[in-house]
Amino acid sequence: MPDGKLTLITGRSLKQGTGLNKGKDSSEYREAVTTVEMNGGDMTRLGLCDGDLVKIKTSHGEATVQCRRAELPEGMAFIAYGPLSSCLIGAETHASGMPDSKGLEVEMERIS
Repeated sequence: MPDGKLTLITGRSLKQGTGLNKGKDSSEYREAVTTVEMNGGDMTRLGLCDGDLVKIKTSHGEATVQCRRAELPEGMAFIAYGPLSSCLIGAETHASGMPDSKGLEVEMERIS
């Protein structure tokens, strides 16, 4: 498989907020926090299609999520805050109260 390294950013998303209004058990919310979005060119390079399962690994942990094409710069991936994104970011807050959640180097691997 080609080099699966990307830069991950995490944050709130509109889909996540809409789903949250329906509750954390809603399918909308669960989909928002279990999907990684990335550039279509990166998906092609990595041999991925919308809906494929991928394992994302950082130096802090790993998570398995679905992938989806999005309007993002090449080399960048996004996942909404949630239980799985928390597995990928470290606990260090540098006294800010918020862990580093932007610019994380990740490796992605398609799950057969």
